[in-house]
Amino acid sequence: MNYILFDGPVRNALLPFTFTRPVADIRIGILTIREKWERYLGYTTTTVTEEYLGEKYPMVEMEQNVLINSAYLPNAILAEMVRELQPNQAIFSEDEVVAFYTNDTQEDVDFDEYEVLELDGEVIKIEHVWDIFKKNDAALREDFELLTADRESQDIPASVNTIAPHNIFIEEGAKLEYVTLNASTGPIYIGKNTEIMEGSIIRGPFALCEGAVVKMGAKIYGATTVGPECRIGGEVSNSVLFGYSNKGHDGFLGNSVLGEWCNLGADTNNSNLKNNYDIVKLWSYEKNSFIKTGLQFCGLFMGDHSKSGINTMFNTGTVVGVCANIFGGGYPRNFIPSYSWGGPQGMTTYEPEKAFETAREVMARRNVTFTEQDEAILREVYAQTDMLRKL
Repeated sequence: MNYILFDGPVRNALLPFTFTRPVADIRIGILTIREKWERYLGYTTTTVTEEYLGEKYPMVEMEQNVLINSAYLPNAILAEMVRELQPNQAIFSEDEVVAFYTNDTQEDVDFDEYEVLELDGEVIKIEHVWDIFKKNDAALREDFELLTADRESQDIPASVNTIAPHNIFIEEGAKLEYVTLNASTGPIYIGKNTEIMEGSIIRGPFALCEGAVVKMGAKIYGATTVGPECRIGGEVSNSVLFGYSNKGHDGFLGNSVLGEWCNLGADTNNSNLKNNYDIVKLWSYEKNSFIKTGLQFCGLFMGDHSKSGINTMFNTGTVVGVCANIFGGGYPRNFIPSYSWGGPQGMTTYEPEKAFETAREVMARRNVTFTEQDEAILREVYAQTDMLRKL
């Protein structure tokens, strides 16, 4: 069967992260949404997304296709419903389509002609950027069960202090000595070829994905996910780093989401709670204004390839776009458009060629090539966000 993941109506609500990836490639829990679906279905997937992302994330359409709304995270029940779909059947959750089986091209689908199946049970759905950290606890627990079922963990080194060791899973190649792992509050997953340096204290739920490193003396609270090849240190709480991003030094990161290729300079801190304990408002690309999150705890959201200098201070509920470079004393504004250069004293435009030069250098350090596809995507983001830099 040919399975295709489509962005659905939540795509704009998930900016700035979906400027540079389909909804399916958001990481929540241990795996990306795409990786979850592919594990449950046993098939690779392709994507319906924005046209400018299509070359990097292509769609393969065949005579028979099952299309799946990427906002919905799979579980065993939903995956089975999707596998059992027949032509001209569709799964709905209230008024929103979750998945459908079509012999037509996607443009010709008329759901009035479909047999509608109601979604059974509860599933995790991503509708807002803050859902990525808010629902990370539940997603991480589900992924832990999926990845570790019927498998044996590597032995926990004798020097590691553990609570609830039955809830800890260590993949091959992981290095850790003289650390404390408390899995009584949730599972702890330590991926392949990772390292947790001595003196670190970690409370689950927690995931350290392949090739990532926890620096010496880090203090990490769940539910936190450190994506592939990330570097993390200092104090971290309930945050998600997609991959290849660094928060390698002291400073606090809480209730936050970082995309790929981000770097937080030494002693960068974010606030995740307002002084008056009020509900946090957050910039919405969809509404082109600030909206209420309904959350009391809400931190930093940083798009791909953005950086902060040492001692940067981010206010509660700050959104940073793609390819921004923030530095200087004081608090920058709590919405920083893509390709911004500067800080509280003022912002100017971070010219694309300079941003691309940095991206090439940063990615080369991890043996990853900055491709023509990457450049084309980032140029399109620059064009799409031009008006926001003039606000």
